[in-house]
Amino acid sequence: MDANHNLLLGQLAQDYYLSKLSINDMTKKYQLSRYLILKYLDEALANQIVTININAGINRNSELERKLKEHFAINNLYVVKSTDTTQEEQLISSFAAHQIQAAIQADDTIGVAWGETVYSVIDEFKPTMHQRVRFTQFTGENMKYQSSSGSMRMVQKAAAKYNAPYYVMPGPIYIANDLIREQLPLEPAMQKVFAISSHMNMLISGVGTLASLNSIQPWRDAKELLFPGVDLAQIAGMLYGRPYDINGQLLNQTNDKTFGIEVATLQAVPKRFGIVKRKSKAQATLGALRGNFFTDLIITEAVALLIMHQIGNK
Repeated sequence: MDANHNLLLGQLAQDYYLSKLSINDMTKKYQLSRYLILKYLDEALANQIVTININAGINRNSELERKLKEHFAINNLYVVKSTDTTQEEQLISSFAAHQIQAAIQADDTIGVAWGETVYSVIDEFKPTMHQRVRFTQFTGENMKYQSSSGSMRMVQKAAAKYNAPYYVMPGPIYIANDLIREQLPLEPAMQKVFAISSHMNMLISGVGTLASLNSIQPWRDAKELLFPGVDLAQIAGMLYGRPYDINGQLLNQTNDKTFGIEVATLQAVPKRFGIVKRKSKAQATLGALRGNFFTDLIITEAVALLIMHQIGNK
């Protein structure tokens, strides 16, 4: 029975990947539903009946990957070698998109952060059809309305690649009034997105800095109100809207003004993808690694070398 099933998986994979048959044509040929065909194609990948090699002009520094994994508890860490070309950032985005899309399974609920890095990765997504995949915000809007990489636009953009539903969190990322912030998720307009976001299978995020926050006028002008008691000089990075130090310790745990899913719930998401392209975020990346914020991290060789220097390794 297993042999016959594996034979079917192989036949489906050949028709889909080599013969380029559409899912509709395959449903007629095999008298199977779209759901089963997509499920079996995913199973063929998982069982390595199908293997996909990506040739995107990307080379990885396996030695740096090995050294970094000796220091940090992370499932998968990818160090992309420098290419000395103007296309380096686009190639990294393409590589990240391949890794993320390969990890997406039917029925996944995927949380999407914001920022130019996330935008560029989603831009490289291949249009794909997955039944019951859905995308969601997990914090409120970052208020960067003049940018194409704002929170709400990100989740819409990702969902469009999959022709999938998406859920938005219609509120600002920070709410200083404790009563409003605590009660707003109980409103009928918020209940569904909070319920969905609380059961995510995957997160996709870049790494932020205090400079990112300062680029948005409402938050720049209210930092002391939003982060009471936090020494701003200690902020190495920003993730999920929260500041953390170089050791990966969140700095606002006792007085979190973030409107969104709690950090403990976010840290329990089984697949948490991070992407970092720029050397200016090496310190933020080191803090994120020490804080175990990601299960999968894609960084450039330049970022990796700066991290190794920081921790005292050649």
